Amino acid sequence: MEKKISVKSFQKAKDENRKITILTAYDYSMAKILDEAGIDSILVGDSLGMVFQGNESTLPVTVEDIIYHTRAVTRGVSRALVIADMPFLSYHISKEEAIRNAGRIIKEGGAEAVKIEGGAYFAHTIAAIVQSQIPVMGHIGLTPQSVNVFGGFKVQGRSTESAKQILEDAKILEDAGVFAITLEGVPEELAKLIAESVTIPVIGIGAGKYCDGQVLVVNDMLGMYSDFVPKFVKQFAKLNVEIKAAVQEYISEVQSGSFPAEENTYGIDQEIIDKLY
Repeated sequence: MEKKISVKSFQKAKDENRKITILTAYDYSMAKILDEAGIDSILVGDSLGMVFQGNESTLPVTVEDIIYHTRAVTRGVSRALVIADMPFLSYHISKEEAIRNAGRIIKEGGAEAVKIEGGAYFAHTIAAIVQSQIPVMGHIGLTPQSVNVFGGFKVQGRSTESAKQILEDAKILEDAGVFAITLEGVPEELAKLIAESVTIPVIGIGAGKYCDGQVLVVNDMLGMYSDFVPKFVKQFAKLNVEIKAAVQEYISEVQSGSFPAEENTYGIDQEIIDKLY
């Protein structure tokens, strides 16, 4: 991809059959690491409600939370496209409020695009945000903000009716002007059909290998969040084990007195110390 990724880069990638890579981040340090590693896009996801704040769902996350974390992330990014989630109830009440909240996330947080969960029902709202010159990524299939409606985090699109609705939602979102769609928690063959049925990129999470790209929660793929590990997550590292070991070593060295050692301390002329007695 190009030196600086934009929403146009996503379309170019799909047109050229190049896979798009996305990971979440919620702070400067992680964002900087991901950006330097060459990730195409960083999502400031409302998943922060679970992996960062310790909630049972994404529902408690506020617009202010998203702005705060997006501001931190953007300071660490020079290449990746920064997308921020619009949290629960930030776009549900009216088009005007949705535009205002999306605008705040762009203007105050520094995001370059927002992501909105939901299909046909939110198409008019999404179109209004797009018309306000704010790029929007759609999100259909398993939409975590609908956890109470779904009765949990359950795979979607396994019935004929559900599969048809998700396919229709994808086409409607494309018509509404989204630059890409996140497709979560659906059978692989359905995801393949959807990716082939729209001209915009489809980014999968728990949707198989036929999507135009993939997104994962960074805490999941690094093995840092162990409360719940979805089937679709591959842990590319087990940092929880390494971090625990490092902390235990730190505790041991502090208690034994081996840390801090001479190389970790600052010196002063002994004459100065003598004058203090």
